[in-house]
Amino acid sequence: MISMAYDLAKISISTLMRPAFDAGIALTRLDERIARSSVGQGWIERSQFTDACASLWIDGELVHLEDLVLHDATRDIRTPTHELTIARDVLRTRRRIAAQLPGWALSADGLRTLRKTSEITATDTGEATPADAIRRAVANDPEGEGDDGDEAKDLPGVDYAAIDALLARSDAAIERAKKPGQAPADPLVYDLDWDEDARLEEWRGVLRQAENLPAVLQAMVALDAWNELAVLQHAPWLGRLLCASIIRQAGITSGAHLAAINLGLKTIPVDRRRHRDRETRLLAIAHGLIAAAELGLKEHDRLSLARTLMERKLEGRRTSSKLPELVELVMAKPLVSAKMVAKTLDVTPQAARRIVLELGLREMTGRGRFRAWGIV
Repeated sequence: MISMAYDLAKISISTLMRPAFDAGIALTRLDERIARSSVGQGWIERSQFTDACASLWIDGELVHLEDLVLHDATRDIRTPTHELTIARDVLRTRRRIAAQLPGWALSADGLRTLRKTSEITATDTGEATPADAIRRAVANDPEGEGDDGDEAKDLPGVDYAAIDALLARSDAAIERAKKPGQAPADPLVYDLDWDEDARLEEWRGVLRQAENLPAVLQAMVALDAWNELAVLQHAPWLGRLLCASIIRQAGITSGAHLAAINLGLKTIPVDRRRHRDRETRLLAIAHGLIAAAELGLKEHDRLSLARTLMERKLEGRRTSSKLPELVELVMAKPLVSAKMVAKTLDVTPQAARRIVLELGLREMTGRGRFRAWGIV
């Protein structure tokens, strides 16, 4: 058992109270705006993706938004990286927490379930594995989206047997890695003696000490304690989602809205977020929460304006037009590909691209093939 290292008695409550209340007011204002907005659900869905990418950025990794959107839709254009897999886990965990009752994430059952998130693979959720996605991409679209109407043919000079063998080995490695009780593969990367149970219990002790503090201040303390105690080696990002869960449990955010804390913290310089002085770190978290609310309001206003402009293009259209369905899809996703549009609207990929251009969406990836569009 590690020794108690986080003492709340040394925290200056008077200094932190005002920033904590300001953060609470800003998050409440955002939540009220989202709850009454016609683009509220789309905003929530988009914030899941942007916050997941921001979580990786905070941990020193870069994941492109379009890659995560396509990966979530099993439309990968390349082999998923380790960082993209982690971003997918963050995304799934956000959705899982938002789908449960507000107090679930911090309950004993919730924490036990969420600790296994980094081990969840596509087999657990019924989704296609990366290997399956690659096989499907090779089989269904060997030429890229530029030739969606062509029938799949074997490419000359490609050893498909070798590709299948490599994918089979990858699948086997994934199956071994997800088995319970497996030690980290590389002792140079992970500490094999890391007692996560003891660290988690110590963190829960900090929560018990802070339970009488205002909700936002309690969330700030919980996040700082999580980082200082380094509770989980494999999923350090989980602490930020638990911090958002505390805010949601207090009713500051409601429904499926989980505060995009990562997006706000991304705007705070790293030397403040990781400062040696605890009060400086706590103030940085408070300012990050305020920034998350401000960014959320700006994004909401941008989506509202974009929806208004797109709805003007629907005037005078036939009742059989696919444009209204495309508007709903575009509002729900940060980016859409031709295949995503074709699947949702039940049209051919070529027709999907024509409809996208008709709506006036902007190509966001800069690619000639495997393109994706989004709201300007």
